[in-house]
Amino acid sequence: MSDALIAASRTLADRLRPLTFSTASHVYLPLDYAREPHELYLQRFGSGKKRVVFLGMNPGPYGMAQTGVPFGEIPAVRDWMGISAEVGKPVPEHPKRPVQGFACPKSEVSGRRLWGLFAERFGSAEEFFKDHFVLNYCPLVWMSATGANLTPDKLPASEMEAVESACLDHLAASLEVLDPQYLIGVGAYAEERLKAAAARTGSQAILGRVLHPSPASPAANRGWAEAATKQLVAQGVWDC
Repeated sequence: MSDALIAASRTLADRLRPLTFSTASHVYLPLDYAREPHELYLQRFGSGKKRVVFLGMNPGPYGMAQTGVPFGEIPAVRDWMGISAEVGKPVPEHPKRPVQGFACPKSEVSGRRLWGLFAERFGSAEEFFKDHFVLNYCPLVWMSATGANLTPDKLPASEMEAVESACLDHLAASLEVLDPQYLIGVGAYAEERLKAAAARTGSQAILGRVLHPSPASPAANRGWAEAATKQLVAQGVWDC
């Protein structure tokens, strides 16, 4: 099954690679320059059907943009998942947003919180990934000339049509492979994308969401792990 996820990922990269964006000075596609760790993640943990699939939005600058793994906080990927591989460079690379791969000294707070909760609850990565998987909806990172992050809503709708088409096709294909019982969006945007993909595939999976672990969220900063656990328990995803 992981071979199907890898094939879907490569198709997604092929569709996104030629796209251009008038308001972004730089666009990173980790599926290209960080393909080796990305495919190790899919190969090692994407086999078999999953009970729960979590979906994020797009790469963080110190997470998937560095490691190729969704919410890819480096210690979580390297030490907990046991994944470490060569990471190349995006072309062109923004001088204020360097890709250093597993040598990046900065922390991806959202990833530290997300994978930290899973590690605390399940212990080993193998135990978590028996029944769970984490995907990102869109693998592109957009930034302005100053290096500021551009979220998808800041880009022209006309330019995002091709992105949405490719990403939704990829998500639907991935869900057909993983066949989950629960679809959990990490944030409202991801939940909506899961709803659209489920409608396309005819999936009967139960839709839900958790609070996004971003440090920009005051609610997340007041105890994200506890809040997310309560939400997952309330939705029947986890036991108490």
